Amino acid sequence: MVNFTIEEIRGLMDTPENIRNMSVIAHVDHGKSTLTDSLVQHAGIISASKAGEARYTDTRPDEQERGVTIKSTAISLYGTLKDEEDMKDIPVKVTKNEFLINLIDSPGHVDFSSEVTAALRVTDGALVVVDTIEGVCVQTETVLRQALGERIKPVVIINKVDRALLELQLGKEDLYQNFSRVIESVNVVIATYYDKALGDCQVYPDKGTVAFGSGLHGWAFTIRKFATMYSKKFGVDKQKMMARLWGDNFFNPKTKKWTKSSEGGLERSFNTFILDPIFRIFDAVGKNKREDIAKLVEKLEIKLTSDEKDLEGKAILKIIMRKFLPAAEALMEMLIIHLPSPKEAQAYRMETLYEGPHDDESAIGIRDCDPKGPLMLYVSKMVPTSDKGRFYAFGRVFSGTVRSGLKVRIQGPNYTPGRREDLFIKSIQRTVLMMGRLTEPIEDCPAGNILGLVGIDQFLLKSGTLTTSETAHNLKVMKFSVSPVVRRSVEVKNANDLPKLVEGLKRLSKSDPCVLTMISDTGEHIVAGAGELHLEICLKDLEEDHAGVPLRISDPVVQYRETVASLSRITALSKSPNKHNRLYMTAQPLDEEVSKDIESGKIGPRDDFKARARILADDHGWDVTDARKIWCFGPDTNGANLLVDQTKAVQYLNEIKDSVVSGFQWATKEGPVAEEPMRSVRFNIMDVTLHADAIHRGGGQIIPTARRALYAAALLAEPSLLEPVYLVEIQVPEQAMGGIYGVLTRKRGHVFEEAQRPGTPLFNVKAYLPVKESFGFTADLRAATSGQAFPQSVFDHWQVLPGGSPLDRTTLPGQVVEEMRKRKGIKVEVPGVENYYDKL
Repeated sequence: MVNFTIEEIRGLMDTPENIRNMSVIAHVDHGKSTLTDSLVQHAGIISASKAGEARYTDTRPDEQERGVTIKSTAISLYGTLKDEEDMKDIPVKVTKNEFLINLIDSPGHVDFSSEVTAALRVTDGALVVVDTIEGVCVQTETVLRQALGERIKPVVIINKVDRALLELQLGKEDLYQNFSRVIESVNVVIATYYDKALGDCQVYPDKGTVAFGSGLHGWAFTIRKFATMYSKKFGVDKQKMMARLWGDNFFNPKTKKWTKSSEGGLERSFNTFILDPIFRIFDAVGKNKREDIAKLVEKLEIKLTSDEKDLEGKAILKIIMRKFLPAAEALMEMLIIHLPSPKEAQAYRMETLYEGPHDDESAIGIRDCDPKGPLMLYVSKMVPTSDKGRFYAFGRVFSGTVRSGLKVRIQGPNYTPGRREDLFIKSIQRTVLMMGRLTEPIEDCPAGNILGLVGIDQFLLKSGTLTTSETAHNLKVMKFSVSPVVRRSVEVKNANDLPKLVEGLKRLSKSDPCVLTMISDTGEHIVAGAGELHLEICLKDLEEDHAGVPLRISDPVVQYRETVASLSRITALSKSPNKHNRLYMTAQPLDEEVSKDIESGKIGPRDDFKARARILADDHGWDVTDARKIWCFGPDTNGANLLVDQTKAVQYLNEIKDSVVSGFQWATKEGPVAEEPMRSVRFNIMDVTLHADAIHRGGGQIIPTARRALYAAALLAEPSLLEPVYLVEIQVPEQAMGGIYGVLTRKRGHVFEEAQRPGTPLFNVKAYLPVKESFGFTADLRAATSGQAFPQSVFDHWQVLPGGSPLDRTTLPGQVVEEMRKRKGIKVEVPGVENYYDKL
């Protein structure tokens, strides 16, 4: 039976010290949804017998069917600490033992990591789930990095301990070593992304920030739980006991003293005091020793009903372990004591969240988590409702209080203070509480809470800021760790359904943080996603829900980038149509480090030009004069291409700056070779000759001229194509290793690291694989290794497509260009440089 009411939850919302906003993050298949079930069951929403198998937070039928979480799901739970004494250990003072846990279960598959980003933005703490056997994998690292970038405190649970005992049959010491290796790997990642404001976030079992357990069987423990038990029994201080139950601490039962060495065959305290009772239970049940089971149950004060006593094997093991070490209690205690409340977290997160000055009323409202301050609410994603085509705006209140009927300013990601663009002023119809599959209406919602809003979905595309303050700046736009590099075009089978498709694409774009939908110049409707699986799910949703009409879908297409390989061999000159103006340009490649810094936001168009010039000069060896005269970034004003003014004393130059910049944005968005966006190209304006009369040098004369000059400069600098490359991490048993190399070699991939996971027969292989070759890669790999290899791919970098010049139709890049031009419906021949270049 549900052990809380919506009124109780609403009551707790007013005491931010008693709220914990957290997300569950991990690699795919490490057991996030299964673990979440224990917490949902603890709150009385599902029955104990179903916990671990219901996967309550997998709300879509295809999630249940595939066993993979696709969308992050939020649920609010009410919890208490079992032991009132524990309240003393909470860093902030709390008056009542009632807590509101706003939990978001997020997907682990790399294709859906944009959902993880959206979940992390609205939470303050993260429960990182790590598989005992597989350890820290590529996606564990990615999500941890994202969490620390958003200043989110992690706690860790090592899951699937039952597998280590039942399948691998590890001994106590081996299991301890396995645990300490996993914790060390997690701490290495945390230490790498250390943030001063956040302090030391490394996790330690003896501090209670690591739990061990099994989500499927519903049991888990922290060292703190055992320390509490033993401190009562031995009359020792609990904190001292915790410190002794991990690491090199040994207890000598003869002398009743603790030592730091295992001389005389002493067993590690963790093994003696914690693992021993667990191993005994597993052993007694595994060998079906009825008397031993009865003795252990009595000794551990576990009460079994007569029906439960008759069970055998895994069924009785589950029940004993659940009653001995209930997972929900261990997790609740860890989350409540070690994760920050919104009041604590917003004090140090405000700087990374708010774009405006850190001393205006909105920033102070966010910092203090003030329910009476101006409303600042960030919508991180849109959740489809049962009402077709409508969405709940899902987000978090950082300051102020939101209520039904309140008039708010809806600021999209492109809003700039003082302007009217991307701004709507509308009333909120209703506020709701997200409860997994259901929603519950609530009157209002104060700062520090997560909620859903009804009635503003038509004014926001994917995310945005809601505020009541006229002067408020936006909350920062989220940075995704994946980019939509795989695309397919869709068309309707029946021409009359076209309006439905257009409407469906709008809804699809709203429903997923990372999907891109667009109409190409050839009139194709294109859907771009982060990977094969992501695209497959998006297109399924489009066909079945958003558009609801049968569709024809093309083969997947990869997006390339155009670049140059050397400095233009001569300066390109272009004359304006009226022959009165001349532009002289050269192109040269931009360092990969600079491009990466631009893409990661370290160097950006909004930076102070002197500070930016310093970074370029000191870190990348640029000439300071050039670095200060960057006119703009492109395409879309923030891409990794630069336009640099190298002219000396040119008259009227500033008057044509806007026109040249427009030409540059146009040229970098559609390059000369295959009309793909450009990347890593630096264009230099060498000289400009302009007509004295302003009427002869307007935008109509300059923009096309600038574009032609840029195209000519690029074609004179050995143009080449960049293809996207995945980093693939494959887990495979030793005997199936050979199959991997065969498949990768066929697909132009190469292995750059292989390592055996200590204590297991598994190998971890890391390889680079071009996205173009990745379609069907999983199927091929499974076929070659008889289903024993598990690949996980994430976009890693761009690399030059090998095989020659893209202008030569006999080479691989040349064939790719020909195919692209055919698909886009443009002339198959790439125009030569003479088409853009005017002879002197």
